[in-house]
Amino acid sequence: MEELNYIETLKFVVVCLMWYICSAGGNIIGKLVLNEIPYPMTVTMTQLVAISVYMEPIFWFLQTPNTGNITRSCYLKLILPLAFGKFFSSVSSHISIWKSTVSYAHTVKATLPLFTIVLSRVLLGETQTFFVYMSIVPIIVGVIVATLTEVSFEMVALFTALLATLVFSLQSIFSKKCLKETGINHLRLLVLLSRIATVLFLPFWLLFDCRQIVNSDIFENINVMKTLFLLFLDGIFYMLQNVFSFTVIAMVAPLSYSVANAMKRLVIIGASLFLLRNPVTTMNVVGMLVACFGVLCYNKAKYDQNTARRRAETLPYVHSETNLQAHLNPKGLPHSKTEANLLNRNGLIHPQDHILLQNNALN
Repeated sequence: MEELNYIETLKFVVVCLMWYICSAGGNIIGKLVLNEIPYPMTVTMTQLVAISVYMEPIFWFLQTPNTGNITRSCYLKLILPLAFGKFFSSVSSHISIWKSTVSYAHTVKATLPLFTIVLSRVLLGETQTFFVYMSIVPIIVGVIVATLTEVSFEMVALFTALLATLVFSLQSIFSKKCLKETGINHLRLLVLLSRIATVLFLPFWLLFDCRQIVNSDIFENINVMKTLFLLFLDGIFYMLQNVFSFTVIAMVAPLSYSVANAMKRLVIIGASLFLLRNPVTTMNVVGMLVACFGVLCYNKAKYDQNTARRRAETLPYVHSETNLQAHLNPKGLPHSKTEANLLNRNGLIHPQDHILLQNNALN
């Protein structure tokens, strides 16, 4: 048993390391590409095509089931808006990285829980616990400190990073709805959205980025083969990042995944600062760390909230009885909130005799 736990832990560590490497590598390579060719839409299209093409061998290797039933109305109400959101959030994210630093863009993206809380309240009517609301405070404080002390600050970078985070939060909410209604596999939904987004926005790419690239002399000042190779690597890293992300989700509990995801953001920020040598101040780093700490607090508070709600929904009527003589009580065992017998004296069950049947919980 201990050997099995050791192997499972080792697998988790290896997958996490690969996830972090692909995430950090993809962001750093994306920044290098955008420094050479400032066309965020081109980088986005490269990633979408990579997902659309390279995932098929992955499906075959992992034997990913092709399940799910997507109706026409679901395509119109969920799939198409999600595909648009995927493209729009990706382009916005690349603009923020292009106009600023990778570390700052990902610090701003730490505001994702804030958007999730607000949108869940507005769209779904969900309320949160006090601790969930309070966990947002260090995130906001950290992002404000990082923004005020950012050496290469640009308003466009802040706006597009916030916009990308907002759209991604919407995607997260409606992706869960789509997965629940259709039963489609997570990775297959990712590929479907990528392919639809590629087809929908290919005309826009040809009209804007492609035409500008063809008519410009940008390739005279750069190493074309090196840039194309970096684009190829960016697409590969983006695909692998998604595969490893879903693999981690399948391996561990939600809280462990949330912690690993928060650590991933720290790795991306740290790797970009180390490899790209972005100028930073001490307070800038403090702001980044505070924001990431806030994300950890939010994940823990959210996990505790969800655990408490599931417990309340699963066992809402459990009543403990320490008196061993309780079975001698004429009223019977206090097995439910009503302290009534599940079976009456003639052995029949009536709806009024049990709280679960009163609430039609077994229907």
